This record gives sequence, C-alpha cells and structure tokens, in this order.
Amino acid sequence: MGKAKIAIKRIDDSANRQVTFSKRRTGLLKKARELGILCDAQVGVIFFSSTGKLYEYGSSSLKSIIDRYNKHKDEEQHPLMNPASEAKFWRREATVLRQQLQHLQELHRQFTGEQLSGLGINELKSLENQLEMSLKKVQIKKEQILADEIKELQHKGHQIRQENVQLYKTMEVISKENAELQTKLSQSQSQSSESPTKAMELGLQLP
Repeated sequence: MGKAKIAIKRIDDSANRQVTFSKRRTGLLKKARELGILCDAQVGVIFFSSTGKLYEYGSSSLKSIIDRYNKHKDEEQHPLMNPASEAKFWRREATVLRQQLQHLQELHRQFTGEQLSGLGINELKSLENQLEMSLKKVQIKKEQILADEIKELQHKGHQIRQENVQLYKTMEVISKENAELQTKLSQSQSQSSESPTKAMELGLQLP
C-alpha cells in the first residue's frame, strides 16, 4: 500500500510541524539546486520558519538574482527609459555581470579544491554532491564514447574479415588458373619436342 496523503493544512502539533518543516525544507532546497544544475537556470529561494529563522538558497549569488528580479520588474513597469536611466541600467547590468563572474570564478576554484576554508559543512556537502553529479555525467559520456568506439572497431573487423575471405577466394581462382596454364604449357612443350623426333624416324624409314 502507498503512503497516506497528508492533508494540506496547518499542523497543529508544534513538534510535528517543526519536523515536517525540516524535511520539506531539505527537499525544497534539493529540488531548487537540481533545477539550477540540470536546466542551467538561475534559482533563488528565500523563506522564514515559523520561529522567524531565515533560510535561503541561490544557484548563483542570491543578491544578483534578486537584483535581476528587481531589474526585470522595473523593465516591465518602465519599458522606455531616458538616456540617464539607460546609463544607470547598463551600469547596474555591468555590476551584476561582474558579480556573476566573480561567483563563477569562486565556484571554479572550489571545484578544483581551492578556497574551501570558509565553507560550512552544508556548503561542502552541496559542493560534493555537485562534483559527484558532474563525475557521473563524465563517466556516462566516457562509457558511451568507449561503447561507440568498440562498436566501430567490431564493424571494421567484420569488414576486414569479409575482405580477407574475398581475397582468399580470388587467390584460389588465380592459383587454379595458373595451374591450368602450366598444364597446357607443359603439354604444348611436350608436343613440340615429339614432332622433330617423329620426323626423323619417318626420314630413316624412307628408301
């Protein structure tokens, strides 16, 4: 039997409510991280527990994601900008891009095992999970390439075997033709050597 469905309503028991929050919080952050990695999307999650504790996750810098969100909302509300606003927009865009570049550089260094001293256990675990996923993708790609190469080698080996069989048959035909030619040549030489002898014999028998 499957699990019983939980009614979507406020959990009255505070202990059960806290346990459920902890479990679902972990699942939500995991799904957000997977969405960012699998789809190359910028994902930001912010929420507060019933006790007022802040939890957050950003696939890149959370501040840059919020700035991008605010900029998008501003663009929707003010599609036309004057030159001063446009210059301010591009300066802000350049700042966001620099922050993203810095974040990507930090991630790259962390992926290579550098600058890990400032990370907590959860951040290290997240980094480990990302590396494991990346390693798994690399292994799958490597196995696929090896399988394709083996298949190609098997195909080439089959072609070579067929060519060898055809060459062997051709050599047999040539050998047979050479043997027949040698036989005919020997017979021709034998007949040629017999003709003068018979002529001499005939000449001796004449009166």
